[in-house]
Amino acid sequence: MLAENLAAVFRRPEWDISFYLNTDAASLIGTDTFKNGEVTLRKGPICQCAENGGFGILDEINMAKNESLAVLHATLDFRRIIDVPGYERITLSPAARFIATMNYGYAGTRELNEALASRFMVINMPIIGEAELTRLLKAQFPQLKPQYAEQFSGLFQEIRKKCESSEISTKALDLRGLLAAISLVENGLTVQEALEMGIINKSFDDFERQLVADVIAARIAGTLRARDIFDGTWTK
Repeated sequence: MLAENLAAVFRRPEWDISFYLNTDAASLIGTDTFKNGEVTLRKGPICQCAENGGFGILDEINMAKNESLAVLHATLDFRRIIDVPGYERITLSPAARFIATMNYGYAGTRELNEALASRFMVINMPIIGEAELTRLLKAQFPQLKPQYAEQFSGLFQEIRKKCESSEISTKALDLRGLLAAISLVENGLTVQEALEMGIINKSFDDFERQLVADVIAARIAGTLRARDIFDGTWTK
């Protein structure tokens, strides 16, 4: 969201480049293709972003193999060029920017090598606080009653504290799951049914699931429905 908002503020085009284990140089820079009977370069998102002065969002950069990211070294340092074998060099527009995102320590991720990491300035994003999460819930769900926005926010913080004290794993600490659960309540499920799918069942250990369920039950009544936690008229 930060990267998208920066692109909007500077009024620059944006390229979302999702990384995964099989990401290679061709998918980033481009591949050969036939056009009008000739072999030409079908430019990848990195080249397009460089030429058009866009904002390239390198999403989950620590999912890709380090060797595939080596093609970005000349792009991200003082040279600001892209060497495409068999074609001319591409010089980056002065307006081009690349912003990488990553969740450190997730399964399937790897350490960034020093050469790549040194090419970025790093912002360590803190865990969202209770007041900020309450504001987020109110913005995401305008009809959510203030007291329940605070309850859901408090619930998330309680789960976080249990994770920090190693009582449970971080699997249940799922902000996307919480937002999805509130959306499911808005669409007709009870709070218990929605939080079970969005939060509780993210843990696959029976004992851990019960601990999370107890935290939820102590704070929010599971029988609540949309008409109870949202303002407005509800027929579901």
